[in-house]
Amino acid sequence: MIQLFHVTKEYPGDGPALQDVTLELDKGEFVFLTGPSGAGKSTLLKLVFCDEAPTSGQLLLFGKNVAKIGARAVPYLRRNIGVVFQDFKLLPQRTVAENVALPLEVQAMPDKEIRRRVKQLLRSVGLEHRAEKFPPSLSGGEQQRVAVARALAPAPALLLADEPTGNLDPERTLEVMQLLADANARGTTVLVATHDRSLLERYKRRVVLLERGRLVSDGDSIRRAPGAGAGAGG
Repeated sequence: MIQLFHVTKEYPGDGPALQDVTLELDKGEFVFLTGPSGAGKSTLLKLVFCDEAPTSGQLLLFGKNVAKIGARAVPYLRRNIGVVFQDFKLLPQRTVAENVALPLEVQAMPDKEIRRRVKQLLRSVGLEHRAEKFPPSLSGGEQQRVAVARALAPAPALLLADEPTGNLDPERTLEVMQLLADANARGTTVLVATHDRSLLERYKRRVVLLERGRLVSDGDSIRRAPGAGAGAGG
């Protein structure tokens, strides 16, 4: 599903955000990406979403070398990817329901089916009663849940989530994680970037640890990732 071979990402004026990272995720996996602030977690997700390009190395997504698919093909590739952004990226001029409906409209799903799917998703994140509100009127936690619903709307083959529970209370955290686990059970590959050690301890999944842009641990236990709970962002 995702293959990185000796990938480095550098930004002008800064040190490398990622350094010589080699990593593979198989179809159907649920993987936590963790590490302290500035470790490179968000950068790695941006590369997978084709929002950034590697400075060097090779990135394959769904078996395709993203450096060779061309800019016009990127939107079609993204149709198979759901993303929960750390800063939500909801459209302020669209209602909650319209934000969740957007990826379904892009896929030209029939209106009746869009309405059914949006209602179902908003109910699943506890926001059906907020369907006609606009994002600026919502709390940070509510916006986070809308972002999760939108990412899940097209039943993506790959789901990327950058701190998806960062603005949620413990109860809502469990609900959102259950939604991600349910999507994974239906076959969606899930990659979650988080600094929340409690998630790593509660959900016994593969843990990939980054530090200073380097992959330093990759295993199926938090015990393989010392210090994984330090910091935020990345």
